[in-house]
Amino acid sequence: MKIIKVLGTGCANCRNTVALVETVAREKGVEIVLEKVEDLPSIMGYGVMSTPGVVVDGKVVHAGGVPSRSKVDSWL
Repeated sequence: MKIIKVLGTGCANCRNTVALVETVAREKGVEIVLEKVEDLPSIMGYGVMSTPGVVVDGKVVHAGGVPSRSKVDSWL
């Protein structure tokens, strides 16, 4: 099971990233734990300065803008 965190303050891109991760995981049949992190100090603690950011199993894999579907697919 993958633990995925979407870092962002709730902007449209952040919401779209959450939806995209959920959709791709469901389509692939991959179980995930998805957490939305909206607290700015927590986001900055990951070193992410441009949101949305994505953390997979504790590692930052994306920052700034909605990731592509193929990129999300590669994480899962």
